[in-house]
Amino acid sequence: MDITARASSIGALADETRQALYEHVVGQPDAVTREAAATALGVPVHMARFHLDKLVEAGLLETEFRRLSGRSGPGAGRPSKLYRRAASTVSVSLPERRYDLVGHVLAGAIERASEGMPLRDALAEVAHEEGRAIAASATATAAAAASPGDDDESARLTAVLTAHGYEPRSGSDEGGDAVILANCPFDSLARDHTELICSANLSLLGGVLDGLGCTRLSAHGEPHTGRCCVAIRPRP
Repeated sequence: MDITARASSIGALADETRQALYEHVVGQPDAVTREAAATALGVPVHMARFHLDKLVEAGLLETEFRRLSGRSGPGAGRPSKLYRRAASTVSVSLPERRYDLVGHVLAGAIERASEGMPLRDALAEVAHEEGRAIAASATATAAAAASPGDDDESARLTAVLTAHGYEPRSGSDEGGDAVILANCPFDSLARDHTELICSANLSLLGGVLDGLGCTRLSAHGEPHTGRCCVAIRPRP
């Protein structure tokens, strides 16, 4: 789900009745029927059904069908449609941040360090593997859109990095042609723990390049105020 879709999901809660229904559903220990939700809020059932289904469309709720009588077979009645909180997480930040990603990398590094590997080595290794995994999971649609019929490494890389919040910008700067990353997805952590996070980021982006098979590009650590500490440049 891209950031526009996530923002739209959050926007679904702008309606007061819809927000109240969402809060009621997620506050229950089990999935609830639209009739129960309507009764709890004192609104007509048809109104509750409309708003609950809009919350499902937005990805904030999920549905299931279940016979509440506990009986089965002929005469047990039709299953009821029940609503519960969606299993997926929806969050929006502008510019986009990916603290979940860096947290996953740090947790993996700590696990390997506990087995005897030096922490810095473990962090570099796990970050590189995560970068390769990101490249491997890049959708065929994004790859096709980035490089229709050619082998444009920069375009393929840009598609993947855009999806992960780096805001890549192609062009030239004082160091020559480069893909500059306008946003740091790990901003607050990078400011507080610069060497650790920027080192992990460099390894992660190196893994992305390797995973995409980019033989003409390499990642360079280039600390710069207001943007990511890594730039992607042509290999010498």
